[in-house]
Order: sequence, then C-alpha cells, then structure tokens
Amino acid sequence: MRFAIFVVPWLLLSASCSSPPKPPTVDESQRRPINSQMAVELQVCKNDLHNTRLLAAESGRLAESTATTLASLAARQQILAAMQAPANPPATSAQPQANGIFTVRFEFASTQVVIPADAAAALIADAKAAPLVLLRGRTDGATHTSAESRIARDRAAAVRDFLVAAGVDPARIRATWQPVGDPVADNGSAAGRGLNRRVEIELYRAPPVVLGSTSMVHPESALP
Repeated sequence: MRFAIFVVPWLLLSASCSSPPKPPTVDESQRRPINSQMAVELQVCKNDLHNTRLLAAESGRLAESTATTLASLAARQQILAAMQAPANPPATSAQPQANGIFTVRFEFASTQVVIPADAAAALIADAKAAPLVLLRGRTDGATHTSAESRIARDRAAAVRDFLVAAGVDPARIRATWQPVGDPVADNGSAAGRGLNRRVEIELYRAPPVVLGSTSMVHPESALP
C-alpha cells in the first residue's frame, strides 16, 4: 500500500517533465514578411533614388568640364582675333549731318532781332562751323509793295549783322528776301501772321555745288 502511494506521484512527475513547453504566441497582424509587395517597392524606390543621385553628380561634373572648355576656347578665339587685327585700322568717316534751319520771329513792322540766350549760343556755334549760312527774310504782307520789300530786306540784314557781331565770318553769309508769299501758317489770322514774319537761317554742313552759270542766290535779292 505504501509502495502504491509512492509510485503514483512519481509517475505524475515524470509525465509532466517529459512533455515539451508550448511556444509563445505571435500576433500575426504585426508581422511584415521581407518579400511582401510593399517591401519590394520600397527597395526599388531606394535603388532608383541612389541611381538618380549618381547621375546628377555625374551631370554636374560634365557641365563644369564643358563650361571650362568653352571658356578656354573663347579666350583662344579672342587671342587669335587680336593677332589677326591690323595694327592701324582705317578710320571710319562720320556720316554727314543734314542742313539745319533756325527761324527768327519778328513783331509787326519790326526788324529787331530777339533770340533767347541759350538758343542764340547754339545758333552762333553752328553758324561759325557752317561753310555757308543762307538767310531768307519774310513778311506777312498780302501784296508786293516797296514797304514790304524793305522790311523783308532789313530783317535779313539785321540777322546778318547779329551773326557777324557774334563772330561769324561775313564771307560765309548770304542773304535773300521775299516780301510776299511762302507763308508757313494761315496769313488770315493774327497767330499765323506772327509766324510768317520771320527770317529763316539755313546752316549748310557742306557748301552747295553751283552748276554752270546758275547762281545759288538771285543777284537782285542778295544783300550787298
């Protein structure tokens, strides 16, 4: 009886020691296999990004090398151009300037020359440099009379005296006058007649060419 009581617990203990322990449980929702579709796509993206960085670095090196090469070629071209250029290049002639016209206005029946100081300075400088200065006296008369002719002539003479007094060579000045006609504005209005009472000063940049015996200034209208 005592033997049976002793054997039974020993058998129970032996049975419990011979059976292996159960493995721990794993939460399947937290498992991410290495060969899952998301893991594969992530690895592909990493590889593409790495390759792109390598290509960008190589492109930068190529661009820097190309810029250096182009700069070297440009420097060589400049050196060659300087070596091939003539030592004394021919001087280019300036384009001839056109003739200029300056107009002096007069009060009614007046022959007094009134020119603003700044305009007078520019006129005198151009007149001194011109080989020919041609004056044309005008009035606002409607009919050709001796009085209108005398005023037109006196206005041209007054402008000539003004230029000569300022230092313009009198040999370069020619004067004509025309009492009636050639208006620049409506002679029927007071404003228009004020514009028609004038002396036109034409400044030549080159002396005109006289063909044959034709004179540039009519002898009957020229001032002495």
